[in-house]
Amino acid sequence: MASFQSNDGFYQSNYVEENPEFAQQQYGQQGGNAYYGNNPGYAYDASYGQQQPMAGQEMYSGSSPYTGEIMTPQVPSKSDLPPDSYAGGFEDEPPLLEELGINFDHIYKKTLAVLNPFIVSDPNIVNETDLTGPLCFCLALGATLLLGGKVSFGYIYGISGLGVVAMYALLNIMSMSGVTIGCVASIVGYCILPMVFLSISSIVFSLKGLFGIVLSILTVSWCSLSASKLFVCGLNMDSQQLLVAYPCALLYGVFALLTVF
Repeated sequence: MASFQSNDGFYQSNYVEENPEFAQQQYGQQGGNAYYGNNPGYAYDASYGQQQPMAGQEMYSGSSPYTGEIMTPQVPSKSDLPPDSYAGGFEDEPPLLEELGINFDHIYKKTLAVLNPFIVSDPNIVNETDLTGPLCFCLALGATLLLGGKVSFGYIYGISGLGVVAMYALLNIMSMSGVTIGCVASIVGYCILPMVFLSISSIVFSLKGLFGIVLSILTVSWCSLSASKLFVCGLNMDSQQLLVAYPCALLYGVFALLTVF
């Protein structure tokens, strides 16, 4: 047997077969770590096999225990929620009109400033880019012209768009602080309200006579005076109202021609 172990090419081993009963008794006395030897990389982990907490339990691990059921879960309190989570309801949401930027109080005050150009207006209200009122007034002008047999919605929006761009360029040159195109569109649209009254009167009687010419001149003067007053109030151009009123009169004169003819 010794010649077989020396001539077969295998290396000699120092393995000595131990008594199985002695090895089991030694393992029970030294504990589980003795089975892995002295290698720290293969140490026995005593926490292995224990139940680990879930991810949701760490997030909502508050002081109050869970009392819900499977189909009716417990709603966590505000103290258990993260600081950046949304816990509000429909009561905490702002009104829909406020989210859309529609303020009926400002619409009323701006309309009143157009109807009476001699009152003092609030500059904060004048500088708002409110397009709800102008859109309604343009639709009203187109509807009244439609009642008179004139389909002029495209002309109204086209002339209004060109007039807004021209007034925007002119006011940026004349004013020191500058103006936004939304503010110009809002004022031009609001001041078209007197033209709606002229269009309503064209349904009742003809405006192609002397009375219609005088009424058209008064309406154009009313629109241009209101628009120039709002532009001067919002842009602090106190000594330039007549210079602003002239291009406004040209713009609203086109609407008057559209209404009469």
